[in-house]
Amino acid sequence: MIIPSSVSCVGTPLARQSAGATAFAEVQPTHYGEGMTQHILITGASRGIGAAIAARLSSADAQIFAVSSTDFDLSEPDGAAQLWEAALDKFSGRIDVLINNAGVFENNPLDQSEADWCANWERTMQINLTSSAILCRRAVLHWQENKAEGRIVNIASRAAYRGDSPQHWHYAASKAGMMGMTKSIARAYAAQGILAFAICPGFTMTGMADDYLASRGGDKLLADIPLGRVAMPDEVAELAAFCALSAPPSMTGAVLDINGASYVR
Repeated sequence: MIIPSSVSCVGTPLARQSAGATAFAEVQPTHYGEGMTQHILITGASRGIGAAIAARLSSADAQIFAVSSTDFDLSEPDGAAQLWEAALDKFSGRIDVLINNAGVFENNPLDQSEADWCANWERTMQINLTSSAILCRRAVLHWQENKAEGRIVNIASRAAYRGDSPQHWHYAASKAGMMGMTKSIARAYAAQGILAFAICPGFTMTGMADDYLASRGGDKLLADIPLGRVAMPDEVAELAAFCALSAPPSMTGAVLDINGASYVR
């Protein structure tokens, strides 16, 4: 679960942006693809976990661009497709790694009108799951067309397994869907060198963390984490970088938890 932050956006590098914000990164690989620069597309890279991932993957000659949601709004049906085409153009027709991190975590009370409840449900599904699915589809087709290997890293959530609050059915459902999608991709395309991994953070210190923890009874929430604290974005970023660049191929399909033992499987 990613603690939410503001959806205001500014179209500057690594600036504060909405859930649709995206970064393009060129990085030197560690073990995977040794000797060639990897072209990595990261969504939701303006702050928090996404910004930490972009920073972790950066090198001296890297270029990182944060893109305003006014350019690529993942809540719109064509947002993901436009984003993919822009990334291809940026990287001269080659993308090696896709990291789906963009997402929203918004209240959806049961006692509002059904029309509003459904609208909020659809918005969360569009941003968290459908746009990620479109990008995954585009990535798989791209690698198949070019007979190339590729990696997908999907940032899901602990909520995919243990659920979430009564106001967040939609969030838990979207992340559970992302889990099923990741496993399906891994099983279907491993023989083609297309690998897929999922990372499931628990509470993570991003954006409006202090206010959020207070609103949910911060002390009680922390008491449920044996580690005694929430995860830090750079911890999640370290795991994402490992999956993106150096995790052994036999790990494809792996689901990696990072929640301070607040939920163990």
